[in-house]
Amino acid sequence: MVVDGEVIGRVGHGLLVYLGVHANDGDDDVAYIVDKVRHLRVFADGEGKLNLDVGQVGGAVLVVSAFTTQADARKGRRPSFEAAARGELANGLYERVCERLAETGVSVARGTFGAMMDVAAVNDGPICVLLDSTRAF
Repeated sequence: MVVDGEVIGRVGHGLLVYLGVHANDGDDDVAYIVDKVRHLRVFADGEGKLNLDVGQVGGAVLVVSAFTTQADARKGRRPSFEAAARGELANGLYERVCERLAETGVSVARGTFGAMMDVAAVNDGPICVLLDSTRAF
């Protein structure tokens, strides 16, 4: 991940998490997301089955703050971002997710909250998972 021409976060094998914070999110949502990201079995075992989590494969997590993941595009052609948490709340919860993930024993790289970030990714297979702490879908 690059901000202002400088690489600020990089992981090899692991997960790329675009983290959007909802205006109603709190500590319970942080705990849910941290547990899911840390223990989600999306890495192949010796038989090619998705049975391993990021820690079991020695992977790392790159967490990018991304308020745009809170977009609501159900009405019209321009997405609404009204549900996204603002500044201090969003940044605080973003930082807590990063800190608590690191406390689980995985390496965590971070973006810069509120910055224009250039993120490059190479997917190792077609795994993309949408997580929502409110279980709305």
